[in-house]
Amino acid sequence: MVKSTAENLSPTRVKLDVEVPFEDLKPRLDQAYKTVANQIQVPGFRKGKVPARLIDQRVGRGYVVETAVNEGLNDYYQEALAQTETTPMARPEVEVTSMPGVDGEAEGPLKFSVEVDIRPEVELPDYKGLKVTVEPAAASEEDEQKALDELRSRFGTLKAVERPAAKDDFVTITLTATVGDEQVDHAEDLSYQVGAGTMLDGMDEALEGLSAGEDAVFETVLAGGDHSGEKATVKVILGGVKERELPEADDDFAQLASEFDTIDELKADLKEKAAEGAVTGQGIEARDKVLEELVKLVEVPVPDSVVNEQIEQHFSQQGHSEGDDHDTAEHRAEVESNAREAFRNEIILDKVADAEEVGVDQGELIEYIISTSQQYGMDPNQFAQMLDQAGQVPMIMGEVRRRKALAKVLEYAVVTDTAGNTVDLTAFVTPGGEDGATSADSADSADSADSADSADSADSAPSADSPAEAEKTPAKKAPAKKAPAKKAPAKTAAAKKAEAEAEAEGAADAEEAPAKKAPAKKAPAKTAAKTATTKAPAKTAAAKKAEAEGEEKAPAKKAPAKKAPAKTAAAKKTAEDKAADTAE
Repeated sequence: MVKSTAENLSPTRVKLDVEVPFEDLKPRLDQAYKTVANQIQVPGFRKGKVPARLIDQRVGRGYVVETAVNEGLNDYYQEALAQTETTPMARPEVEVTSMPGVDGEAEGPLKFSVEVDIRPEVELPDYKGLKVTVEPAAASEEDEQKALDELRSRFGTLKAVERPAAKDDFVTITLTATVGDEQVDHAEDLSYQVGAGTMLDGMDEALEGLSAGEDAVFETVLAGGDHSGEKATVKVILGGVKERELPEADDDFAQLASEFDTIDELKADLKEKAAEGAVTGQGIEARDKVLEELVKLVEVPVPDSVVNEQIEQHFSQQGHSEGDDHDTAEHRAEVESNAREAFRNEIILDKVADAEEVGVDQGELIEYIISTSQQYGMDPNQFAQMLDQAGQVPMIMGEVRRRKALAKVLEYAVVTDTAGNTVDLTAFVTPGGEDGATSADSADSADSADSADSADSADSAPSADSPAEAEKTPAKKAPAKKAPAKKAPAKTAAAKKAEAEAEAEGAADAEEAPAKKAPAKKAPAKTAAKTATTKAPAKTAAAKKAEAEGEEKAPAKKAPAKKAPAKTAAAKKTAEDKAADTAE
């Protein structure tokens, strides 16, 4: 039986000293001899029939022991985690300190130590009765008019005009990008709305004031393709200008754009929706401020390794490399701050969920999967299968649980508006309402993606507990989950739609420009599993000697990667079936 002890190095890091008796290692050692016997050829012996003593002479006992240790290291580590009740949060660092017959007694124990980051233990503060002040929930006439204008824009038509291009015009352009003397991209007849900011930095300024047939040259940094991050000179030629004509706001328009017969009925409905939106916005403000107040009450230590991993994940999944124009000290500091904030929020809300005995039932899980998949423009069944295959369903359940915990804190809070009126958030925190975050999050902007980048830090801990995954390729990533932080959750790269969908239908056929500007903030998908780093024991002198003599021996066996579980039938079920299986 494995013997292990734990030593706390810091509030977020622990060291495990593990000792494996020789009798526990021997079955793996015997199997290692069989494995090596099938990998080498010795005159006078059939493959697989080479005696252990000859293997020791030809290859070296140290190599065989290393093979056995690599095969069993992960299992021994798991036993040590269970014995010490340790929940890892990041990659473990493993060092083998003694191997029998190598740097220890022939039949002595295997000894190794592990350092790994863990969830910090925090004392839950008194979260009941937090006081916050929010703005009154009042929709203005400007809000109502804006809603009507947006609806009219969706039914607008594009009309060619003979004048210089201005903001909000739709133009047809030709782009040519050069880096130095090399033309790196060229595209013709692209449709674009001036001022949209969805292509290249500097292009909107270059287009404003141009007439059909005229061109302009501007400098920019390419954000995609083989030359991403490089400075380029771009020439843009304006082919034509169109402006959007809005339909008259009359009864005919009301019948075309809605289920109402008159424009007055439509305006009344838009007014009601604007009022509802104001209430939702007030609830979001209250939620964010309550969470801020809660976090102020407790100090949560944050593991640096978790933060650093989130930073690197953020930049790698946006296609940025270290040192490029996007990876600035300011941007990196912003991502780090958001990662730490999201981690603290998760830890505290998990404690609240424990205290309130918050659970997640089948219906809540289904609702979350369906609503989230719709935000990402994905089929719910496909989304559920992706989550299942990536092992992210437990993460989703944890997220729903934290949302419910935050709703509980909000329910206990004392919320008033700036006029001194008590704010009733019943509809916002009860089932069928906003549930503290779920529906409200979809109303928020997706621009604050960075705060969600690190939201997966605490949830991904169970998959980070294998020291034998150093050679493992990261599993397919699932869509990023939303952190219950004060900032709006982000959309995933796989599901994020182009902002141009909000434009008029006349520009819907716009082609993608060369070196198209990437979204400024893009939530990285959730990593399904984290790999581990293991310090491999050095080869024995005998093993090195065998190599020098040119003996044919098996290549050094790598630490085994943790095998992904076989795809279950549940992965093929509908979103409802999958949620039911998980909730049970």
